Amino acid sequence: MDTLEEAFGFHTRAVMMMLENRRDVVMSKLGVVEDTLFVPMLGRIYASEYCPQILYDPKALELKEKLPSDLLKSGTQSQYTLLASAVRSANMDRFIRVFLERRPDGIIVQLGCGLETTYHRCDNGHTRWYAVDLPHVVEYRRELLPEPERETYLAGDAFDEDWIRRIRADVRDAPILVIAGGLFHYFEESKVVGLFQMLQQFGDIELIFDAVSKSGMAMMQKKYMRQVGHADARMFFYVDSVAELAGKIGGGTKVLVQEPYYRHIPRGGLQFFTKVSMAVSDRGCMVKMIHLKL
Repeated sequence: MDTLEEAFGFHTRAVMMMLENRRDVVMSKLGVVEDTLFVPMLGRIYASEYCPQILYDPKALELKEKLPSDLLKSGTQSQYTLLASAVRSANMDRFIRVFLERRPDGIIVQLGCGLETTYHRCDNGHTRWYAVDLPHVVEYRRELLPEPERETYLAGDAFDEDWIRRIRADVRDAPILVIAGGLFHYFEESKVVGLFQMLQQFGDIELIFDAVSKSGMAMMQKKYMRQVGHADARMFFYVDSVAELAGKIGGGTKVLVQEPYYRHIPRGGLQFFTKVSMAVSDRGCMVKMIHLKL
């Protein structure tokens, strides 16, 4: 090497190649369902660049150049499918902020966190956060998003109780808000209901998640998942009646909120097809946000 600059440049390129190879190894471990973790990230990037009135996510923009390049070049999604992912994050942000205003001592837990950057959008400076996902997803998340000051990453199965036992060991009596965005669609109803029933054993817990109706699931499987490149990701869980779901969970489960997915989303400046798709979805209750007190 003739100069320090050349040596430094070589070292930098070597490090970048090492990181890229490591990401390839991690990505090769992702299953069909886990691989969908890139879909919401792309939606948040798109919204931040073109529709910030819906969601603006500086952290997602910061990570854009670190994502696999082929993801950013595919161009197979419509504005509607991109924003459908961003809207989920916008809805979750709204619920989280309301919860923390109402319960300033509360704890936030993200199940199936993937590459979500909720902490960076909603942290209030003192809340404790936990992010839960499968080990190889958490490994990849740590590379892109090192653990912030008050967010703890927990590697494990969302349907096992290890993560909630760990959290309760840290915060014995604090109220907990569990958020699960885009997670439950891929699992049988009995497994989802079993998770809710298990959480009832761990004190003051509220749960927020998005769910499709039976007709919405058929539409999502047929069109949305195909457009985002995951037509082979099978879906099982749907909710037509939130009251009926609460009855299946039992134990005095209360329905705090059920609302159409796009109710609070500004639609000015969006493409005509996007506006129509959002209106049809809400009118038919195809997708909804659900807030339960367990």
